[in-house]
Order: sequence, then structure tokens, then C-alpha cells
Amino acid sequence: MFEYIKGSVTELKPSHIILEANSVGYFIAISLNSYTQLNGQQQVKLYLHQVVREDAHLLYGFAQAGERELFRMLISVNGIGSNTAIMMLSSLSTDEIRTAILNENINLLKSIKGIGIKTAQRVIIDLKDKVGKSPASDQIVASADNTIRNEALSALIMLGFVKKTVEKELDKILSKQPNLTVESVIKLALKSL
Repeated sequence: MFEYIKGSVTELKPSHIILEANSVGYFIAISLNSYTQLNGQQQVKLYLHQVVREDAHLLYGFAQAGERELFRMLISVNGIGSNTAIMMLSSLSTDEIRTAILNENINLLKSIKGIGIKTAQRVIIDLKDKVGKSPASDQIVASADNTIRNEALSALIMLGFVKKTVEKELDKILSKQPNLTVESVIKLALKSL
């Protein structure tokens, strides 16, 4: 399997890129998010995912490794193929999808073309643990100082709250407001727990 490709941009459209590397032009499907990041560049590096079918060999390219990782998680869900995953990554940013999965926001996932309520529920059930553990998702939780999260978690557990519930609430608070103090995080958590 290919890991990445570097080359010259021959053609760039919102749905695909033609990249020339060593005198060979590669047609690579991309998301709208990758298109935005690649727009205006002459030389690019794309992280690849290859799909081999009986009738075709398809390449999907991503400007960021984290986007490719999320794409691979999405296609592991029953009922989501490569095109649907690209549609999801074109409709929402990787952080928005990760946050929607972690916060169980079915309505946001359902708002994506081609995703119904059952598929949205399946995405949340199948990926909630994977998205929470994935290193790329550290942007959501660790964008705030992790010691603040840990101190708030310890304080709330000492007050008698259930760890799992507190963790979810803290992640929600810190993803929306990453620059809060420990005291502010605890106060906000107490209001909603």
C-alpha cells in the first residue's frame, strides 16, 4: 500500500487532484477540506489510501495524516464506503466530526448528505472509543492544558461524581473553551452535572 506521494499539481478540482510524480499523472480523489489546504500550491505531499476493487484501483488523498486516519475509521463502519467518508470529510472538518462523535451529536452527523439516523448512530457507537483514544484527537482534549483537565477531574471525583460522566463533561467544556482556569472548568461542570 502507498503511504504518501509528492509531486506537481497538474489539475486541482474540489473533488480530485491530478498529481504528477516521476512523469506519471495520478488521479486522486480528495475532500473539500484537502482542496482548501492545497489550493494555490504547485508542489504537494498527499497521504494516500488505496482501494483495490475488481474493476478499479482508486486513490484517496489527504493533506493531513489525521484526516486520512479519520477517513480509515469512517470506512470501517458498516454502511460507510469511501465516497460517503469523503462526503463526510467535505461537509465537516475532522475536528467537527471527532467532536460530534465524542459528544454523540447525531443531528450534526445526520445533516451530512447520505447519512441517515441509523448510520449516524452506528458511527457514534463504532467510533466513540477509537476517536477518543486516537492521537489526532488530542487536539480536542489536549488543546487545553491537560493538567487543568486532570485537576478538575480529580476535584469532581472527590466530590462524588462518576469518573466517566465527569470526563465527558470536561471534554465538552474544554473543547468549546480551551483557555479556562481550573476553577472555571469546575464551576461550569458543576452546573451541568
